[in-house]
Amino acid sequence: MKDFYISECIRHENKIITSNFVVVAKQIKPKKTGEPYLALTLGDRSGQLEAKMWDNVEEVLTVFEQDDFLKIKGLVNKYKNRFQLTIHKLRKLGDSEIEFADYLPKTTRDIDELWQSLSDFVGSFQNPHLQTLVRAFMADQEIAAAYRNAPAAKTLHHAYIGGLLDHVVSLFRSCDLICRNYPQVNRDLLLTGVFLHDIGKIHELAYNRSFSYTTRGQLLGHMVIELEMLQAKLALVPGFPNELKTLLEHLIISHHGEYEFGSPKLPMFPEALMLHYMDDLDSKMEAMRAHFEREADLESPWTSYNASLGRPLLNSAKFLSTKATAPLENASAPEAEANAESSTESPERAPTLPGVKS
Repeated sequence: MKDFYISECIRHENKIITSNFVVVAKQIKPKKTGEPYLALTLGDRSGQLEAKMWDNVEEVLTVFEQDDFLKIKGLVNKYKNRFQLTIHKLRKLGDSEIEFADYLPKTTRDIDELWQSLSDFVGSFQNPHLQTLVRAFMADQEIAAAYRNAPAAKTLHHAYIGGLLDHVVSLFRSCDLICRNYPQVNRDLLLTGVFLHDIGKIHELAYNRSFSYTTRGQLLGHMVIELEMLQAKLALVPGFPNELKTLLEHLIISHHGEYEFGSPKLPMFPEALMLHYMDDLDSKMEAMRAHFEREADLESPWTSYNASLGRPLLNSAKFLSTKATAPLENASAPEAEANAESSTESPERAPTLPGVKS
């Protein structure tokens, strides 16, 4: 097991650490002098960290590539209110030196229990066509295995092994409850849309060493992949109504909700609108939870700037429990600072459709 995880940066600020990381991204950039320096994104199961190597770069430029594992010695410090690592030394590690569980975060929930919960919801469907369709997906061993393990996004929300299933079960529970307040909503149609809305992530994302996009994911995006998957499974469900097929296709292509987020169409019927808003809510609530968890050691109830949500966050539970009285201006400083960086820092977007929400 690693001695240092990225989530522990706050306890090691301005200290030298030595630890192992996976290379999530690698760039070679020029200094003002024209000499190269390394700009890396490093990862482990607790998060990601930007890193720079300024000296002796020529010696290591060709030693490693993205998705390789490195042992690194360097200084943990802050730049523009964000932790980074200044690398002093590095060497490539062999797979025999690695415990892979240290590098990819995983849901804390029981996968078998989540899958059973999903199955129980599908078993409660009243529409036989939708029930048969979803069960056809679940009975496909290759799809089922990937659905149980895939992350729901690369970084923004539920970005961990089992994240897709965790996200979908959470949405099933929320949508099941809210349907009781809106009788005009077709529950089976909405829940089928929930099951299908991110299923293409199993092909869009790669998650062997770090979370990244596959070539197919980069070129097509998960919505196009989902339409293909739906077509293939509908061919195995005789007598499936064409009108129901059209509604499912619209649920898939409209669930990002806005053209600026990459939706080819806006949600145009109740179940589509509900799917968009519930998906967006669940994603944002998980992004907040994860941010609070990453910064649990901070004394202040205010977090650092959250790039995906576009603001610093107040941990209300910590605020109430500590009777904190931090003035509002204290919170505005990181926000103003981060806004100044907005030209180079933006929320993660889907790879093929500009502005897509993951």
